[in-house]
Amino acid sequence: MSTLISEPEVDKLRRRARRSRRTEWWLAATLLAPNLLLLAIFTYRPLLDNFRLSFFNWNISSPTSTFIGFDNYVEFFTRSDTTQVLLNTLIFTVCAVAGSMVLGLLLAMLLDQKLFGRNFVRSMVFAPFVISGAAIGVAFQFVFDPNFGLVQDLLGRIGVDTPQFYQDPNWALFMVTFTFVWKNLGYSFVIYLAALQGLNKDLAEAAAVDGASSWTRFWRVTLPQLRPTTFFLSITVTLNSVQVFDIIHTMTRGGPLGNGTTTLVYQVYTETFTNYRAGYGATIATILFLILLVITVIQVRYMDRENKQK
Repeated sequence: MSTLISEPEVDKLRRRARRSRRTEWWLAATLLAPNLLLLAIFTYRPLLDNFRLSFFNWNISSPTSTFIGFDNYVEFFTRSDTTQVLLNTLIFTVCAVAGSMVLGLLLAMLLDQKLFGRNFVRSMVFAPFVISGAAIGVAFQFVFDPNFGLVQDLLGRIGVDTPQFYQDPNWALFMVTFTFVWKNLGYSFVIYLAALQGLNKDLAEAAAVDGASSWTRFWRVTLPQLRPTTFFLSITVTLNSVQVFDIIHTMTRGGPLGNGTTTLVYQVYTETFTNYRAGYGATIATILFLILLVITVIQVRYMDRENKQK
C-alpha cells in the first residue's frame, strides 16, 4: 500500500533540500576561501604582475620603468644565445626526468623485495632528496674536480683521463644533470615504491603460472598498473627539473664559456639580478610558464585519453 505525500509536505521537503544545499555551499566556501585568498595573493597576482612587467624596460635599481610593448619578446627570439639556452633546458630536463624515473623505478623494484638491510638502503636512497641543493652542489664540486676529485681518482686508477668538467660545456651539462638526478632520485624511488606495494599481486602470479617471463610480467602486468604513478611523476619531476637553480648556481654559475649550463630559470636570475633587466627577466619567466603550461596540458589530455580507452 503506497503512502501519498500532500503538496504542502512536498514543498516543505523542497525548501529543506534547498536550505541544506545552501548550507553545504556556504560551508565549502568558508573552508576554501582562505586557501583561494592565499593562492590569489601569492600565486596569481605575482603571475599577472610578472606578465605585465614583461612589457616594460625596467632597471631593477630604478624607481621608474618604460613601456616597450613586445620588444622584450622580440629580443628573446632573435638573440644569438636563445637557441643555446633552450637547448640546454631541453637536454637537462629530458635527461633529468628520464634518469630520475627510470633509476627510481629500478631501485624501487629491487628494494621492494625481501633483502637484508633494505630499510637502511631505502633511507640512504631517499636522504639526498631532503638535503639542500646548494649543499649538494658544493659537495659535488669536489667530486668532479679534475685535479683531486673522486671521479679523477677513480678514472686515474684505470688509466683514463679525467674530462674537463669545468671547461667543456657538454661535460659541464652532464655534471649538473648527474648531480640533479642523484639528489632527486629518492623522490621518484619513494613514489614508485609506494605504488609497487599497492599493486595487485594476483595478476603477476597468474602470469607466472601461465609461463610468462620476468620481462613479460614487468612489461605487460606491472608497468600498465604503474601508469597513473608514472603520469604523476612525469609532471612533478618535469616541473622540478625545469626550475632547478641552486645546483647550477653553486657548481657552474651557468658556464663554462658563457652559457654552457645556462637554463631558462638561470637566465631569469642573471638577467634580473646580474644585468638588472627585470623586464627582460620577466619575459623569460613568462615564456617558461607558457612552455610548462603547454607540456602539462598535453600530459593531462594524453592521460585522459588513455583512461577513456580503458
